Amino acid sequence: MSKGECIHVEIYNTLTRRKETFQPREPGKVYIYVCGPTTYNYIHLGNARPLIFFDTVRRYFIYKGYEVLYVQNFTDVDDKIINRAREDGADPLELSSRYIREYFKDADALNVMRADKHPKVSEHIADIVKTVEELVRKGYAYAVDGDVYFEVRKFGGYGKLSGRTPEDMLAGARVEVDVRKRDPLDFALWKAAKPGEPSWDSPWGRGRPGWHIECSVMSLKYLGAGFDIHGGGHDLIFPHHENEIAQSEAFAGKQFVRYWMHNGFITVNEEKMSKSLGNFFLVRDILAKFPPEVVRFFLLSTHYRSPLDFDDEKMAAAGRGLERIKTSIRLLNEAMERPVDRSRAPASAGEGSGLDAKAAALEGMRISFEAAMEDDLNTALAIGVIFDLARETNSAVRQMSGRLSPEESEYLKKAAGLFHMFNEVTGIFQTGPDGRILLEGSGNESSRLTEGLLSLIIEIRQEARKKKDWGTADRIRNGLKELGIVLEDTPQGVRWKKQEQIFR
Repeated sequence: MSKGECIHVEIYNTLTRRKETFQPREPGKVYIYVCGPTTYNYIHLGNARPLIFFDTVRRYFIYKGYEVLYVQNFTDVDDKIINRAREDGADPLELSSRYIREYFKDADALNVMRADKHPKVSEHIADIVKTVEELVRKGYAYAVDGDVYFEVRKFGGYGKLSGRTPEDMLAGARVEVDVRKRDPLDFALWKAAKPGEPSWDSPWGRGRPGWHIECSVMSLKYLGAGFDIHGGGHDLIFPHHENEIAQSEAFAGKQFVRYWMHNGFITVNEEKMSKSLGNFFLVRDILAKFPPEVVRFFLLSTHYRSPLDFDDEKMAAAGRGLERIKTSIRLLNEAMERPVDRSRAPASAGEGSGLDAKAAALEGMRISFEAAMEDDLNTALAIGVIFDLARETNSAVRQMSGRLSPEESEYLKKAAGLFHMFNEVTGIFQTGPDGRILLEGSGNESSRLTEGLLSLIIEIRQEARKKKDWGTADRIRNGLKELGIVLEDTPQGVRWKKQEQIFR
C-alpha cells in the first residue's frame, strides 16, 4: 500500500453527529488517543470492547499505509483506586501497578497491540500542575481551600459534544454537589490532599489531579492540539470527554480533537452491564470459559456504535462461527501442501473459466472488505466478507484433487493471502514467527507466557535499580542477553528486543 492511501474512510463524528470523510491533520499520519482503564481491578468486558475496536481501527490505518501514533493511558490515580487500596490495606500506586500488569495479560491474550505510548497519570503530575496553573492564569479556573475547579460557564462551547444544555446537565444525577463551587457544573482539576491518599506538591498545597484533566494533559503532550481521533466508550461522552474538550481548548486556544468516536454499551439480557445489577463480567473470567479469539471475534461481530448483548449462548454461537472460518483455513493449508505438477499445460479459456471466476471473486472480496471498513469501520460487515471467503475457498478446494495445477496453486496462495490480510486488520487470530495464522491455542499460550515472564523479570530489575542494587540489575540484563534478549532503557520505559524487533 502507498503511504496514507486510505483517503475515503467515513467516520461517524460524535461532535458533529454525522459521518465525515476522514482527513488527517498531517498527510500520511494518524494520531489516536484512547481512554484506558482505571486500574483498580481486572478489566471487564466493557473495557475490552473499546480496546479491541480501536486496536482494529489502528490496524486498518496501518494496513492502508498510514504511520499511526497510538496513545492509550492508564488512570493510576483515582478515587476508585484509593478506595480499593484502603479495603485491601495496600498502597494505591502499588495496587494500580499490579492491575496494570494484569491488564497486559488480558490485552495480550485478546491480541491487542501495545500502544506506542502507555502514559500513567502518576508520571505526569508536573505536566498536570502546569496546565492547571495556566487555566487559573487565563481565568478559566479558580482555587478554593486547596482544590481547583474549572469554571464551566467561562467556556462558551460547553455541551457541544454531548448536545446538552447547562440546564440539562444540572438536572443530571452525575453533577457533583459542592457549596464551595461557583456553579454546580464546575468540575475539579486538582483535589486537596486527604489523609492516607497519594499526593504531590502544587501551588495550592499537597493534592492530586482530578479525573478529567489527566487525559487532556497526556493526549496534548504526546499528540498535540488538533490530533485526529479520540476514542472511548459511549459512557465517557459526558462528563469526561465534554470536560476534556472544555479544559483542553481553554488551555490551548484551538480545537482539541478532530474526530470523536464512541463505541456502544455492553448489555446483558438487554440491560446495561453494571455492578449494581450483578451482571458484571471480568475478561479474566470470560477467558476461563472461552478462547480469546472467540471473545475478540464476538466483540467485532456487531457494529461498534450499536449496543452489544452478551450471554454464554451468544459467545458459544460466535465460537461456532469462528470454527467454520478456522476449518476453511485448515483445509486451505492442507491443499497448499500438495505437490504442484508444473508439467500440466495451462488451462484453456473454457477449462479454466471456473477458476478464473473464483480468482476474480477473491479480488471482489478484498474490495468489499475494504468498503466495509471504510464505511465507519464496519467490522460486522467486514467479518461477513470473511465468511464469504471461507465458503468460496471451501468450494474451490473441494474441486481440486491430486497434484495441483500451477493455476490452482496460485489461486490457493491468493486465498491464503486474503485470509492473512483480513486477519492483519481484525486481529482475530495470533500469528506465528513465520507470519502464519495460529489456529490452536498452544502457540498463543506460549507467546503470552513469554510476554508475562519477561514483564515480571523487567519489573524485578526495575525494583533492583530503584534500590541501587546495580549488581542484580546488571546480572538480569546480562543473563537475558545471553538468552538472546536485549533490554533497552528509554525515557518511555524498558523495551526488550529479540532479532532486531522491539516489543514494548
